[in-house]
Amino acid sequence: MAIDSFFTKYRDLEEMKNGNTAVTVRFVLKLASQGYILSRSIVTSDDLWEALLVSFVSFVILFVLEWIVEAVLKALADLRLDEGVKKGIVGYGLIAGSLHGVGALIIGACL
Repeated sequence: MAIDSFFTKYRDLEEMKNGNTAVTVRFVLKLASQGYILSRSIVTSDDLWEALLVSFVSFVILFVLEWIVEAVLKALADLRLDEGVKKGIVGYGLIAGSLHGVGALIIGACL
């Protein structure tokens, strides 16, 4: 989650302290997604280091997928998820977080 905060236009913990529900929703969904991927990689791996590597690679894949979907949404519908989440629009936080949730389910099924 710390790595993810470097790529957003805001600081997750600061925004959550300030009561930004959209950031909190996105953070919780991303955390649950990472936990799900880690649990699936542990179940399917013979070694803990392999599981951690799979989790890291999965995080990178989720990051790339999120970037692609956000670019498509911005181009097609002028929907800027990062800006909406920073402004506290909960719907944007749900969309941004659910991208990771869906991605985690797909990646988990592939493990």
